[in-house]
Amino acid sequence: MTPRQAQEIIEDALLRVVPDADLAALATDADVREVLEMDSLDFLSYVETLSATSGLRIEEDDYPAFTTVAGGAGFLAAHAETG
Repeated sequence: MTPRQAQEIIEDALLRVVPDADLAALATDADVREVLEMDSLDFLSYVETLSATSGLRIEEDDYPAFTTVAGGAGFLAAHAETG
């Protein structure tokens, strides 16, 4: 999975949880929880959606990587390659 493909998966997951999100205005290094006003259940739903979409198991210890689009894309791209 390329970083761009990973970013698209993340953006899709964010839109599923926060349908009215303006992702064009979201910096890739911004905290998605703050910018999109996600509560803890929204964030959990986002990570679960990413796990289901990507086919990767995302552990709770990995959640901090998904607080930014760039961090999440990097995680998905790196772990998809290693399996």
